[in-house]
Amino acid sequence: MKQAPVILLGAGGHAKVVLDLLQILNRQVLGVCDPGLADKGIQQWRGLPVLGNDTAIEQYHPDRIELANGIGSLPGNSLRRRLHDQYTRQGYWFTTLIHPSAVLGSGVKLGQGVQVMAGVIVQADTQLGDNIILNTGARIDHDGRIGHHVHIAPGAVLSGDAWVANDCHIGPGAVIIQGVKLGQGAVVGAGTTVLSELPAHYQLTGQPPRPPVDLNMGSKTS
Repeated sequence: MKQAPVILLGAGGHAKVVLDLLQILNRQVLGVCDPGLADKGIQQWRGLPVLGNDTAIEQYHPDRIELANGIGSLPGNSLRRRLHDQYTRQGYWFTTLIHPSAVLGSGVKLGQGVQVMAGVIVQADTQLGDNIILNTGARIDHDGRIGHHVHIAPGAVLSGDAWVANDCHIGPGAVIIQGVKLGQGAVVGAGTTVLSELPAHYQLTGQPPRPPVDLNMGSKTS
């Protein structure tokens, strides 16, 4: 069955990697939607036509296209999730992308819009939610549970049976020890080893790790 053509959202650094992956997979890309390019009157980006801002998507029926989310994911920036939620509510589908160099074990389940980048390894019976980025060279061992809208940055390692709730960010080179659970919205800094459960909306950084910091404290005191 022929795959639907794709529209790419965003024109930043992550979008470059997503576009490369789409081209490796021989997907037809109709163009890119990006408010910044559209506002400047730029008509082409990396050989693609600039279709306009994000509302240009609505010119295409949801049954005729798929979307690729080129917005990156950083702590405190919810644009990627907002776009995913907005367009899935309107009936659009975000394509799941798997780099040919990635390795997926038996029983792996992938949600909508998952992006599995070059060199990723996902071992047996891991479950991945929607709109996840498994970035370059990330490793997830057996029986992992990864929620929606999670970014696992380049080189991060999750040992077996690690559980990661929705909206978490795991920084480059971080290590999650076997069986550890991360609560919703938790942030793990680059190179940090997580040895025990990290509560929801807490941040853990440093090597060895510093005490967890409640990410909600700033909003409560400001």
